[in-house]
This record gives sequence, C-alpha cells and structure tokens, in this order.
Amino acid sequence: MPNNGDWIAEFQEILREPKIVLQKLRKLCFSGIPFEGGLRCLCWKILLNYLPVESTLWSSLLKKQRELYAQFLKEMIIQPGIAKANLGVSREDVTLEDHPLNPNPDSRWNTYFKDNEVLLQIDKDVRRLYPDMAFFQRPTEYPCLLILDPQNEFETLRKRVEQTTLKSQTVARNRSGVTNVSSPHKTSAPHSLNEYEVLPNGCEAHWEVVERILFIYAKLNPGIAYVQGMNEIVGPLYYTFATDSNSDWKEHAEADTFFCFTNLMSEIRDNFIKSLDDSQCGITYKMEKVYSTLKEKDMELYMKLQEQNIKPQFFAFRWLTLLLSQEFLLPDVIRIWDSLFADDSRFDFLLLVCCAMLM
Repeated sequence: MPNNGDWIAEFQEILREPKIVLQKLRKLCFSGIPFEGGLRCLCWKILLNYLPVESTLWSSLLKKQRELYAQFLKEMIIQPGIAKANLGVSREDVTLEDHPLNPNPDSRWNTYFKDNEVLLQIDKDVRRLYPDMAFFQRPTEYPCLLILDPQNEFETLRKRVEQTTLKSQTVARNRSGVTNVSSPHKTSAPHSLNEYEVLPNGCEAHWEVVERILFIYAKLNPGIAYVQGMNEIVGPLYYTFATDSNSDWKEHAEADTFFCFTNLMSEIRDNFIKSLDDSQCGITYKMEKVYSTLKEKDMELYMKLQEQNIKPQFFAFRWLTLLLSQEFLLPDVIRIWDSLFADDSRFDFLLLVCCAMLM
C-alpha cells in the first residue's frame, strides 16, 4: 500500500472526476478507505447509492434529501394535536369521534399507541448501543433544532417515552413479530430510563438521534417496522458520519444516515423477516451457504463440524444478519464494511469472511 499521502491522493483523484468510474472506486475502497477529509463518508454514500456517480448532482440531491428528512421529522415526531399552526399543521382536538379509547383501527389515537410499542423497543435497544463506548451517551454538536427549539411545541421522543412507558410492563417485539409483555419486577433490567445522565434542555445524546432515525424508518416501512438488531446496523453508519472531520457531514449526519440505512436495509431486510427464512432470499438459505462455501474451502473442518452436529444457526445467524457488527470492535467493523460496501457481490464477500472466521 502506498504511504498515507499518496493513498489519500488516489481517492481524491477519482472523486474529483465529473463522473466517477464506480468500478475504479470500488477497487480502491475494497482495501480500506481513509478517514481523513470526509473520504469515508463520501465513499460510503456513493457505494450505498445515496449519491450518484455524477458529482455535479451531489449538492442539489443532498439539499433535496435533507429537506425531505426535515419533513419526515415534522410529520412523524410531532405529538398529535400540539403542533403550531404556523408550521402548517392545525390543532386537532379530541372529539367524540376520535378519542384515546376509540377502537377504530384508523383512529389517530390507535396509531399513536401502536407507535409507542415500537418506540419503547427502539428506546430500549438504542440506549445500550455500544455500551463500551461513551460516544452514544455524549451530546451531539448539532442537536436537531427543529425538535429542541424551545419556541416550538414539538415533543422529543425522549419525552414521549418518559410519558408513555408502562411502569408495570416491558414491551418487546422479536423477529417473528411477536410482542412480548413482561414485568420489570421479574427481571433485573440492566438499563433503566434513569441510568444515564439526563442532558440539559436544548441538548440531546447521539443515541437519541439514532432512536429518531429508527422510529422514522419504522413509520415509513410498516411491513417490517422495527426489529431488534437494526440498531446494530445503523450504529456504525451514524458513528462514521457524525465523527467525520468534515463539519458539513457531521451537521447533517442524521439525515444522511437515515437514507444510507434505508438503502442498506433494502438489500438485507429479508434477513429480518421470519416468513422468508426458508426462501432463497432468507437467512436460513444464507446460513447453509456458509457451510457449502466452507465445504469447498476446507473439507476437513466442514466434516469436523458436521460430526459434532454444529449447525450454522449456532453462530452464522448473528454474523450474517448484523453484518458482523457484533463480532469486532467498532473500528474493525467499519474497516470490514469498507470492503463489504465496495464489493460488487458484497454478500458473497460476507460469506467468505464468515468462512475465514471459522478457519
């Protein structure tokens, strides 16, 4: 590998082109992407199809997408009935037709309470995101003013959780779509709402930004909504964008992460849908593919695992579903994702990494 200066210069040369040759960029990124100068952020956005190869279109597209995300915030984070009229949302008071006890599935209140079930699961998961790192508990340099501006009457998700958390029950939804309700008195939950230091008004922690991203994704994708593990996918993306040296990337890390996460999920969402497990696009097929690939690469090890009845479900499920995000320290995960995103057949590459881990 060339020295760091030459290495960075190679990337800059490719990225300066009016129309980037994607194959050349993929080949360079596969061996790792420099963190300096916003290069990794930019390359990931291209590799995840958020930015087009025509660099002249970047500025207008980013502006459009970030405005779209701001609209999502207005539509999906505002507590029903308390939005300011000057933002184009009129007050909707409780009426005889629509009230909190209305059983109608189309009721705005029914939707609100269902959303709360999803939000509670997201909240529980994002609060414990990378617990060995302080980053996600620290305040962001760029809090969402649209939400936190004291002149507005927007309700943060943090406040919504505090107001709606069931004191006697914990709600969780697994991959099967089953909602489990359990009493916290029966389990010793390691992370309570009060365990982390509450930030002053006008501030928000990075985990709260991740929570917003996942909640909006769940609202826009009701077919899959939120499943445990998605937080482990969005975490490295957001961390990479929010810690970049480019202040513009950092300021808009939330919106950019949302769209990159959405694009990535469009490729791997079948892993999170239990009804597809046994189909050719499902996780069971992919786990079996790990073993068939291992059989080609190392027959002796394959036979040994078969003799001991060690099935790929014992280890490969998490590896494949979470793209190895739980198997390595975050800097190593990010480096692996450089290659994973750069590879034309990125999930074939993932299978090879899984085999290498076994060998």
